[in-house]
Amino acid sequence: MRVKQISVFIENKAGSLSDVCGVLADSGINLRALSIADTRDFGILRIIVEDPERATEILHSAGYACKTTYVIAVEIEDAPGGMAKAIRTITDAGIEIEYAYAFVSHKQGSAYMIFRMSHSEESEKKLEGAGLSLVSSEQLFG
Repeated sequence: MRVKQISVFIENKAGSLSDVCGVLADSGINLRALSIADTRDFGILRIIVEDPERATEILHSAGYACKTTYVIAVEIEDAPGGMAKAIRTITDAGIEIEYAYAFVSHKQGSAYMIFRMSHSEESEKKLEGAGLSLVSSEQLFG
């Protein structure tokens, strides 16, 4: 159960993030989560949106270089140790994490972690087998 994530390449300068968010907002695209990895000259903005196909079209039309990838969303307890427990479960299952980010859920007491992992289909099975709840795109926006 993977979730589509959009990676947008932006310049590392004042206003770049605001511009991307504005383009999406003006088109009625709801951002659920974002993460930024930056270098001196550019950044990679990773976003989870309600309508990734439409958002990608809009971003391309606005001149942004972007691509869609799949990530795994896991529901975790929104309490001290919730994130640590999820990461320990993943590590103990022998799954390599490429990157991760988290955000608070609309459900009371829950949060979500987004993971990019090697061998994602195998990872999904291991995560479910370890008792972690994988989350669909629909559930993220429920």
